[in-house]
Amino acid sequence: MNNKELVLKAAGELFGDKDPSAVDRWVAPDYRQHSSLIADGPEALRGLVASLPEGFRYEPARVIADGDLVALHGVYHGFGPEPLVAFDLFRVRDGKLAEHWDALTPVVENTASGRSQTDGAAQPAAEGTERSRELVQEFAQRILQDADYSVLTDYISTETYLQHNPEAADGLDGFGAAAAKWAGEGKNLVYKTVHQVVAEGDLVLLQSEGEFGEPVAYWDLFRVQDGRIVEHWDVIAPIPAGLPHGNGLF
Repeated sequence: MNNKELVLKAAGELFGDKDPSAVDRWVAPDYRQHSSLIADGPEALRGLVASLPEGFRYEPARVIADGDLVALHGVYHGFGPEPLVAFDLFRVRDGKLAEHWDALTPVVENTASGRSQTDGAAQPAAEGTERSRELVQEFAQRILQDADYSVLTDYISTETYLQHNPEAADGLDGFGAAAAKWAGEGKNLVYKTVHQVVAEGDLVLLQSEGEFGEPVAYWDLFRVQDGRIVEHWDVIAPIPAGLPHGNGLF
């Protein structure tokens, strides 16, 4: 069983079957948790799984694996009064879930692009991982962190840019209009640090921190085609103040 298969099996038993005993099979004794919802350790996870309501379910959209890291993108139903789009990132060690990060945001029914926050290409391409990783890492440095928008078209396609952020329409013009609107609201896109890069085939996930009118965690998933970024999904999650030690989001 490879790491992607392991995470899917574990997540299915934990959050699909809602089986607290799955913690014993799949979770390391020193499980480290970065979610603001739960403390470190297998017992805290066991308590969460045991408390999941009857109507709880997870709707998967895509999975990407990169070494010991496996990222899930999908929608949780039943965590609260409304469905939540989520990125979950797991680190696997010795056949167990050893570490977890996540970010959640409400589902938006009417988006600027007409696309949902999770639809679109689901399966990563069979090859091209390192080319995709290199392009997105350069994009992250030059555009997201250095804010050098003069080279934007070196990284994002001018012909096809499919957007799943609920407030941005497709294309560079759509993104530009959304960015201008956000700036007018005092929410400039400021990326300070990229913490994780997870790449498989044509899909690359960045987990970053910065500011968007307040301290936030940025989770950006990009699809690369013909040397340019052609599709984007994201979650922008506020960083709660005063997280307990051991539960920092990064």
